[in-house]
Amino acid sequence: MIRALLPRRSAAGTVVAVSTALLTVAVVLGGMLLLDVARPAFQDMDNSWHDFSATLHTPLWDAVNPVLNWAGYMGMLIFHVVLAFALIVGRRPISAAFSATAGFAVVLVTQLAKWTIGRERPADNHVLTDTGSYPSGHVSATTAFLLVVTLLLGRWWMWMLSLAGIFAMMLSRTYLAAHWFTDVVGGACLSAGVVLLLWLAFQDVCIQENMNAVQTATWWSRALQRRQARGQAGSEPR
Repeated sequence: MIRALLPRRSAAGTVVAVSTALLTVAVVLGGMLLLDVARPAFQDMDNSWHDFSATLHTPLWDAVNPVLNWAGYMGMLIFHVVLAFALIVGRRPISAAFSATAGFAVVLVTQLAKWTIGRERPADNHVLTDTGSYPSGHVSATTAFLLVVTLLLGRWWMWMLSLAGIFAMMLSRTYLAAHWFTDVVGGACLSAGVVLLLWLAFQDVCIQENMNAVQTATWWSRALQRRQARGQAGSEPR
C-alpha cells in the first residue's frame, strides 16, 4: 500500500466547474420531479428505457445482478470500512477521514433527497427496496467509493475502471427495475459532485500525508537493509 497510493492535486477551477455541472444535473432532475413527481417531463424517456431493459433478461444476467445488488448497498459499506482501516494501518488517517466523510456525506444527501422528492419506484422491481426512487442509493454509494479510491490511487487506469463500475451499477439498477433511468443518472451526478468538492478540501493534506508515509517507509526500509548488511558482515569468517 505504501507505493500504491499516489494522490494528485486537481486544479480548483476544474474541480469546481465539474462539480457544479454534475450537481446541476442532479438538482434539475430533482426539481423537475418536485414539480410533478407522478408524471415528470422525462417520464416517457424513463418508460422507454424501462421497457428496453426488460428485453435484456437472460439467465446469466439474472445471476450476476443480485451480486451487484448486494455490492451496491451493503457491500459498499463494508468496502468503505475496509478502506478506512487499511488507510489508518498505512499511516494515512487524513485519507481515511476523507474516505469516511465522503461516504457518509453521500449517503446523507442521497437519503435526504429521497425523502424530499418521494418518487415511486417501478412497480415491477425484482429486488427488495426502501422507499424513494430518486436518486439511486446504490449508484451514489458505488460512485462515492470508486471515486474516492480513484483519487487516492491517482492512476489514469483507475478512472477507466471506476467509470466502468459506475456504468455497470447504473445498468444493474434499471435491469432489476429498481430505478428509473433518471434515478441512476441523478445518483451518479449527485455523488460525484459531492466527492469532488470534498476532495478539493482534503487533497493538499492527503497528498502531504502520503509523501510523509512514503518517506517514513523508505527510511525504515533502508535502516533495515543497513542492519541486515552489518549482521551479514559480522558473521563472515575472519
